[in-house]
Amino acid sequence: MKKYWWVWAVIIAIVILGVAIIDNIKGSDKTSFSFGKSIGLIEISGVIESSAETIKNIAKCEATPNIKAIVVHIQSPGGSVVPSQEIYSALRKAKKPTVASLSDYAASGGYYIACACDQIVSNPGTLTGSIGVILSLPNVTELIKKVGLKFNVIKSRPYKDIGSPYRDLMPDEYDLLKVVVDDVYDQFVGAVVEGRGLDKEKVLEIADGRILSGRQAFELGLVDTLGTLEDAKLFAASLAGIKGEPKVVEFKKLQPRWVKMITEGIANKMRIRLEYR
Repeated sequence: MKKYWWVWAVIIAIVILGVAIIDNIKGSDKTSFSFGKSIGLIEISGVIESSAETIKNIAKCEATPNIKAIVVHIQSPGGSVVPSQEIYSALRKAKKPTVASLSDYAASGGYYIACACDQIVSNPGTLTGSIGVILSLPNVTELIKKVGLKFNVIKSRPYKDIGSPYRDLMPDEYDLLKVVVDDVYDQFVGAVVEGRGLDKEKVLEIADGRILSGRQAFELGLVDTLGTLEDAKLFAASLAGIKGEPKVVEFKKLQPRWVKMITEGIANKMRIRLEYR
């Protein structure tokens, strides 16, 4: 028996390796497959910091023949402008029917993404809307005075250190940044107008950053119907011509909490960042 110890060692090693691989798959990308006509379910949750995973999942749905429609389940307060715009663009280009399902909250950048879909389904109590752009600049000048620190800055042009937390923002700098914020805000309004088919003037009346309930959003034409995630799945199935309750292929990123905390912490420490929030 002893001379075959290496066989048992190999078996144990294979088992450990298999468990590690399965655990790695579960921790990075959970995808459940089904046969027959199906709908793809893509989860977008938390602060929007990156678009890569969502865009990859949209592409998977598009490339999978048996997936006939896409449901995007959104639970997000918003986030960075560019990832929101990239996801919006990917959904607008999708050739299969797309339906957005709004969860507890789908505001600002979360709502921006929903506008790319063919239909939006919201729970009556969902917190949504918050159409607007914010640029937050920290100012630690008073703290620096108390500590007794001074900074010598050498810059190539007057506005190279615009938004520095170590000095007050000058009036002309405020005006420059306000132009940028207004331009990105206009892009947001344009996305709502395009995605929802609403008049710009009507959108501008409510695009002041206010939060709306799902029912209020429905009454204003910002969502198509009130319902749950299950309703959204059935809605997507009907758009795709699938009869009965559809099979669902899930695409969900399972990110460890500590990774999420680190990535969001790094992003929040950036000095200047435009956000849909």
